[in-house]
Amino acid sequence: MAGLDPEQDGPRTRLATPAGMLLQMPSADERYCGSKLVTSCPVNAGGDRPVIQGVYVLFDGATMSPVAVLDGTALTSLRTPAVSGLAVRHLAAPGATRVALFGAGVQAAGHVDAMRAVLDVEHIDVVGRNPARASLLVERIRAAGVSATVAGVEAVAAADVVVCATAASTPLFDGALVADHAVVVAIGSHDPTAREVDTALVRRSSVVVESRRSALAEAGDVVIPVGEGAIDPANLTPLADAVRGGVAPPHDRPRLFKGTGMPWEDLATAGAIADRVLGTR
Repeated sequence: MAGLDPEQDGPRTRLATPAGMLLQMPSADERYCGSKLVTSCPVNAGGDRPVIQGVYVLFDGATMSPVAVLDGTALTSLRTPAVSGLAVRHLAAPGATRVALFGAGVQAAGHVDAMRAVLDVEHIDVVGRNPARASLLVERIRAAGVSATVAGVEAVAAADVVVCATAASTPLFDGALVADHAVVVAIGSHDPTAREVDTALVRRSSVVVESRRSALAEAGDVVIPVGEGAIDPANLTPLADAVRGGVAPPHDRPRLFKGTGMPWEDLATAGAIADRVLGTR
């Protein structure tokens, strides 16, 4: 996907249904186009079906013929941590080794692998609403040879990297706790009224986003502080600029990466999978 501009990516659409929400996420490049169809059904939280389910349909870019159908949930659990890892690789201070991880679900587990791929992680503090699930994730991390404990929000103060991978709609911690050298990754929400980090953190941070358009439309972590006058939208740094070296956020204040989970991520991942499995490249 060389030359991709996330600012020009397809918009996420939402349709309310009697049981929840149906979302569509289309994207296209020269080689492929495709869309993820995702359902969110809150009543499933009390049963044996996932709240979030979906499929991804991939098409050939030139002929528009169907190429593959992929599990949408599995695709999301792969691509979101990968983008977070990319952001941390370019934003973390040298020598970052300690992670505070909020969440204990599929995305949290995926982010453990992503952080280990880009950092020499020595310790992970897991902060979760469900103590049993947090303990299970800690056991998995320890089995992989990394020190880990179940912790509280105070773990933020000692962290080099803070990862927020939750379904929270209100801030998880006091932004004043975050160290000046730390990087915070917030990926848990894509709703303009929901956020995982507070205005205090946004005000003191260099804020990096997947795209300004997406962040200002969908990310409460950004939308709410902008509405409060805490940050000028013009000061939001696109991740592409940081990756390509055009912008180097300073390490004398926190760096906040807000990911919204854009359609281009799914297309890039699905295309790479098709190339490998089908030998199309």
